[in-house]
Formats: sequence, C-alpha cells, structure tokens
Amino acid sequence: MKNNSNITPELLETIERYHNGSMVQEERIAFEEQLSQDADLKLVVEDIKITLLGIETQALKERMDEFHKEIPENRSVQTSTPKVRFLSFTKIAIAAGIIIALGMFWLLNGSTNDRLYSKHFKPDPGLPTTMSSSDNFVFYDGMVNYKQGDYKKAISKWEKLDKKSPGNDTINYFLGVAYLADKNADEAVSYLNKTIANSESVFLEDALYYLGLAYLKSDRTEAAIQEFQKSKSEKSQEILKDLK
Repeated sequence: MKNNSNITPELLETIERYHNGSMVQEERIAFEEQLSQDADLKLVVEDIKITLLGIETQALKERMDEFHKEIPENRSVQTSTPKVRFLSFTKIAIAAGIIIALGMFWLLNGSTNDRLYSKHFKPDPGLPTTMSSSDNFVFYDGMVNYKQGDYKKAISKWEKLDKKSPGNDTINYFLGVAYLADKNADEAVSYLNKTIANSESVFLEDALYYLGLAYLKSDRTEAAIQEFQKSKSEKSQEILKDLK
C-alpha cells in the first residue's frame, strides 16, 4: 500500500496563513467550516500550531544567541545582509521541521486504513432542502442539521422516519452516511447494507463506496475492497489504487 500520510506544501501554507491571521474573511470562514466537519484535519491543524510554536521558540532562542555572539565583535557595525540570510534560513528550517514532524506523527500514529479513510472520506453533500408534506418536512429538516454537521440531530429525526418506512433507500442511505460521519461505522454498515439491497436505488454506487469506507474504518480491509470493486464510481476506483 502507498504511504499518503505526508502533508502537502499547499495545505501547510493554508494552515500557516490560518494561524498567522493572513486569511481573508471569506476563506477563513470556509476553512473553519471545513474544520468543524473534519476531525482529522482539525487534529492536523492543532499539531501544526504546536509544532510552529515550538520551532518559533527555538528560532527566537537561536537568534538571541547569535545576537549575543556578535555584540563583542561588531558593536558599532550594523548590516542587514546577515539578518536577512539568517531569517531566510530560519523560515526554511521551520517549514522543513513541520513537514518532518508531521510525517513522523502520522507514521507512528494510526493504521494505514485510518490514514486512507481520512484522506478519502467526505460526507455526501446532501439533497436540496425543499419541503412539502409533513414526512418530507421531517426529512429535510434533518437534512438541514446534516449539512450543518449536526449528525446526531439529523440521525434522531431520520430514525423516526425509518421506523415508518424501513425500506426507504433514501433514508437508509443518508442514515448510513450520517452515522459514518459521526464515527459510528457499525451502524453505518447496517444502514448502507439496507440501501444496496435495493439494486435499483439511485444511491447504489455511492452507497457501495461509503460501505467500503465503513469497512475500512473498522479495519475490515478485504470487505472494503469487495465493496469498492462492486462500485463503478471514480471515487471507488481511486481508493482501490491506494489499497494496492
């Protein structure tokens, strides 16, 4: 299997701008919304924050040591070149240190399946919230909660509908994805299996993909591969390449 744990320079630059407050308001709002929906990304951001603080503290100490060394020899001579060169080196050292530290963190923490799951899992974007009948109102009201990342509240509303219509593939599908987003892979497997039992379901391909992810989350790798192979979606083919 491939090791996909390395953080990209683009993500590192984005997180660094988030921490130093240089994001424009719209980008910051969008990034914080992404953090609220992705616990693994939030963990990475916190790790980078801690790493940055540690490296910046060390860099400051080194600058102070360098300053004190230069005082006896160059008390009356001031040039900007050494400072610029030192700061450039420090910036490179900080970036390299972050990448190395994060690479080691993800190498030593979590299984390959966990890393693949974190890389590929994104909740289904959901359905447009147009409400009509009373039953539809409850479903779409839950969809609003789902889109806001309040998966527990969405599940609570949808399970009431599931008791009335246990064979409804739409309810089964979104309950499965909501449970998976809420980190309950076992319940997700149950509902997604109900969804794929209907071979005519419009959610069939996506349900197979999320079922594979649920098995992957549970470290049932062979079962996950079987579901990905059944799915014709590009997402399933992409993760299969990573599993080889």
